[in-house]
Amino acid sequence: MTSSFAEILTMFSGTRLPDWISQAADANLPGIGTFAIGPRSDLDAGTAGLTTDWDSGPGGDTVNRIKMLKRQMFGRAGLPLLRKRALLNSVPY
Repeated sequence: MTSSFAEILTMFSGTRLPDWISQAADANLPGIGTFAIGPRSDLDAGTAGLTTDWDSGPGGDTVNRIKMLKRQMFGRAGLPLLRKRALLNSVPY
């Protein structure tokens, strides 16, 4: 079940997503069935996202880095320190 989903991800074959969701729901595997509910809620977006090979590029990397810094500092500091850490850890592209 997971290998077929991995194949959909790596081969950009999002058109197979509805079939995979049906198989995942019928498999009665804990975790897989509940995971399949997410793409079912917006099937068009899931299919489009798994069909195109577009990448968010450096912008996505920057957002992920800022989120990681925020998680590391959760409850310890406010926005000024988060801003300083984000700027100090920025990588020029």
